[in-house]
Amino acid sequence: MSDAYILGFDTSAAHCAAALLCGSQVVAVRAEEMTRGQAERLMPLVEEALAEAGIGWGDLVRIGVGVGPGNFTGIRIAVSAARGLALALEIPAIGVTGFEVISMDDTAPHIAAIPAPRDHVYIQAPNGSRALIPVAEAEAMDLPLRYPPQAGEMARRIACLAAAATPGAAPAPLYLRAADAAPARDAPPVMLESRG
Repeated sequence: MSDAYILGFDTSAAHCAAALLCGSQVVAVRAEEMTRGQAERLMPLVEEALAEAGIGWGDLVRIGVGVGPGNFTGIRIAVSAARGLALALEIPAIGVTGFEVISMDDTAPHIAAIPAPRDHVYIQAPNGSRALIPVAEAEAMDLPLRYPPQAGEMARRIACLAAAATPGAAPAPLYLRAADAAPARDAPPVMLESRG
């Protein structure tokens, strides 16, 4: 894929970021910090990156998307967009975890750590085990913690990892905790038979 265009994007945290690669060359990066509004901003942001590179949607051969862990809504926004684009463009979409992004070029033993609410972090140990634990507990472990890069660099790494991956199943969110929102406890509505 030396001259193929690969798009990577991420909305798993308080940002909206996209990067476009042509082979291993970065041709466009767009990143904005935001706590909400990623659903409205993601596609225009991607279109700006495509315009900067002077290409269209049809020039893409693969999409990489951040699948978390992180913000539930943000992850769903990006994964849904990637799956929809892959279907429409008939190209593969590759899910990339935040842990893969953190550990991409880091060969020294470490724990990949992603900030989570309430003084917790999502971690992945060198053996691949994953958990949601308090920050203090993670800091007390024997290995250094490595955190995600800035949003634009995150999108670039997602595109790089997607370029090297073997396409498989469609990307799916990686959740390591239950959602804060719970389903309604109201009784379901009674269905009435129509007369007539």
